[in-house]
Amino acid sequence: MDNLAHALVGAWMAEAGLKRKTPLATVTLVIGANLPDIDGFTTLAGSDTSLLLRRGLTHGVIAMAVLPWLLAGAVMLGDRYLRRRRHPEKEPARFWPLLALSYLSVLSHPLLDWMNTYGVRVLMPFDGRWFYGDALFILDPWMWLLAGAAVVMADARARWSIGGWLLLGAATTGLIVSTELAPLPVKLLWLVGITAIVFLRVRGVRFLPVERVATVCGITLFVYLVAMFAGSRLAERQVTEWLRQRGMEPERIMAGPLPANPFKRDVIVLVPSRYEFVEVDWLAGEEGRFRISHPSLPRGVPGPIVQAALEAPGVRGFVNWLRFPTYQVEEQADGYRVILQDVRYSRTRNGIGTAVVELDRQLRPR
Repeated sequence: MDNLAHALVGAWMAEAGLKRKTPLATVTLVIGANLPDIDGFTTLAGSDTSLLLRRGLTHGVIAMAVLPWLLAGAVMLGDRYLRRRRHPEKEPARFWPLLALSYLSVLSHPLLDWMNTYGVRVLMPFDGRWFYGDALFILDPWMWLLAGAAVVMADARARWSIGGWLLLGAATTGLIVSTELAPLPVKLLWLVGITAIVFLRVRGVRFLPVERVATVCGITLFVYLVAMFAGSRLAERQVTEWLRQRGMEPERIMAGPLPANPFKRDVIVLVPSRYEFVEVDWLAGEEGRFRISHPSLPRGVPGPIVQAALEAPGVRGFVNWLRFPTYQVEEQADGYRVILQDVRYSRTRNGIGTAVVELDRQLRPR
């Protein structure tokens, strides 16, 4: 998930009552919810290195055991040598509650990352397998809305804070309203949600405790996450049956979410030798519920040329990340151009899931 979603989930946990457990609970929850993404610095080494290292060691089992201790210790040091030196009258932070909150927030991170189609390697460093929930788009505005409602209600008090939340609300609303991917009912639902948050901030804070709003939002968010996960599994079963009626037997299938629209799924189906792409729209009538969303793509066979490309040093991270690969070989005068694609994110050469390897006639990378 994006870091805004992670941060809002941490802040939501604080507003749900956990900030009362100890001083500096809120900052601990927000930092912990983002802490596994310390591997983000690997982007400085290039996109392929980032693919090789991201969502790996810092999202794996050892990191989940160690990072909370480091976070709680760092917060305690900050409390002792910064906060309480400036304000010695303030109540000191308590280590064991901070440690519990650190574990809770840090563990929330790989769980949310698992919910999307990008995946996470939760068994690192012992096992590099990727795990996928296929339930949430990487940027999910409904998570922002549900996790952010109580945070806005509690935080939007200073002018700069109000201005920041207004800018964020306007930007996300413009994104939802302008996109063709979201049908009218979804856009109206979003506007109702934004209006409710504004009302809660302007009027509701006078008669509704923030913790109660946070509890309701948390329950709704949990129901939303479960429904999105169940929806993807339902789409897989429905498309499998739909294809069987047409004489196709899926070998593998993935139903992924589409941005901003929880009532649709983008389904990738591997049948012998090719990929089929089906869109499921539960808001459409019975006749229009399933449609072919993209022409079939050949799976491709990793022969000697493709195998040489897959072993090229410049695509080690990309190859490690591939889930639904397809390969194309273009012969040139002095060698070969091999296009590697993951059809989750790339069905044309302009997608982010595309890598190109140039080989000479001896199949050496150029």
